[in-house]
Amino acid sequence: MDAAQQEATARARELQRSWYGEPLGALFRRLIDDLGLNQARLAAVLGLSAPMLSQLMSGQRAKIGNPAVVQRVQALQELAVQVADGSVSAAEATDRMEEVKKSQGGSVLTGSGQTGTVSGAPTVRRVVREIQSLLRSVAAAGDIIDAADALAPAHPELAEFLRVYGAGRTAEAVAHYESHQN
Repeated sequence: MDAAQQEATARARELQRSWYGEPLGALFRRLIDDLGLNQARLAAVLGLSAPMLSQLMSGQRAKIGNPAVVQRVQALQELAVQVADGSVSAAEATDRMEEVKKSQGGSVLTGSGQTGTVSGAPTVRRVVREIQSLLRSVAAAGDIIDAADALAPAHPELAEFLRVYGAGRTAEAVAHYESHQN
């Protein structure tokens, strides 16, 4: 790999970090390990081609272009947490992965007014990640920060929301969400 390719890969990984909280290679490797998958199976569940998954993992591509795929990634992250804490068995995880694979993504709220999730009531983390995904699907983190800076003088609370959900880490957004529920 020449210097220009290395620089492009480093930039893509930095963009991934700002959009998804970490480089996709690390995120996908963790899902593979936690859920007992291989790359081909992960690609199939997410609805990506194996070469596209490889390009995202290696930093040859920075962004997941399909919001439904981003939501499937989030659903698998939550499933991995449930497997790790023992609330979902390996057999149940396999069934849930099939549900994730068939899901079409969608908005935070479904037509019936219920929050759309793969498995029952949403967690705060899931709601926050869906908000983050929506914001990050319309603009890059740097653009969101620029918009927040422009809004800050007249609308500081809205500027904070954009910074926290559009460019911050999920843990910060969860804390923000929880602090504004009362």
